Amino acid sequence: MSATAPRQPAIFLPHGGGPCFFMDWTWGPADTWKPTQSFLESLTGTLPAEPKALLVISGHWEEPAFTAGSGAQPKLIFDYSGFPEHTCRLTWPAPGNPGLAMRTAALLKDAGLPAATDPSRGYDHGVFVPLKVAFPQAQIPVVTLSLSTPLDAALHLAAGRALAPLRDEGVLIVASGMSFHNLRAYFHPQTAERARAFDAWLTSAVELPASERDNLLKNWRSAPFASYAHPREEHLAPLFVAAGAGGDAPGKRVFTDEPMGAAISSYRFDG
Repeated sequence: MSATAPRQPAIFLPHGGGPCFFMDWTWGPADTWKPTQSFLESLTGTLPAEPKALLVISGHWEEPAFTAGSGAQPKLIFDYSGFPEHTCRLTWPAPGNPGLAMRTAALLKDAGLPAATDPSRGYDHGVFVPLKVAFPQAQIPVVTLSLSTPLDAALHLAAGRALAPLRDEGVLIVASGMSFHNLRAYFHPQTAERARAFDAWLTSAVELPASERDNLLKNWRSAPFASYAHPREEHLAPLFVAAGAGGDAPGKRVFTDEPMGAAISSYRFDG
């Protein structure tokens, strides 16, 4: 990969609910996920150039060590159930990039972080569902990266910092999760206000320089309604990687909506 490629951002995006963009409805009216879909469809037009590759951190893959999928032709993992049968026949044949997977693991190891590769790992729905919308031609190579258990914020911020050089090599870092993820809270009357409070705190934290942002994100459990928004942090942890990779400058909220009565946002780091 060329070191002279335009620097790509690091982006945290919402991947929706299951295969929501490929259904007539899901957990609500047919247009529930239309704003999120439109945001994803517009993503490529906001990039400085076509990425040479995508490094995707999904909230649906956890390992003891950060693990990069190193297969050449990863298959789709239909890790959802209860949806129409046709959603288990979706296709998105984006190629892998074994060389980038190895480099990803090497950067993490050089930073003293636990890292490995897995040639058998496919694309879970946190990867292929949003990227089938954003990159429908499936031509850009993709490497997936797991979270590392336990899902410590400081550890994932450090991983992002270690991976930041990839941005200067034309690699778009995509953190795929949800800024609100409490499946039992959707459509409850108290959720809208609580989700907005957490979203406002998270946005305020993200939009600070890294010197202040990192400390707040490390202590995210002290945010208003944090445990309500995330009973478990696996859908928020990808954001920590994006923030770590995002440089010193403030991040920016680039999308927000309230599907199913809960505020969600997307954040971008161009620093």
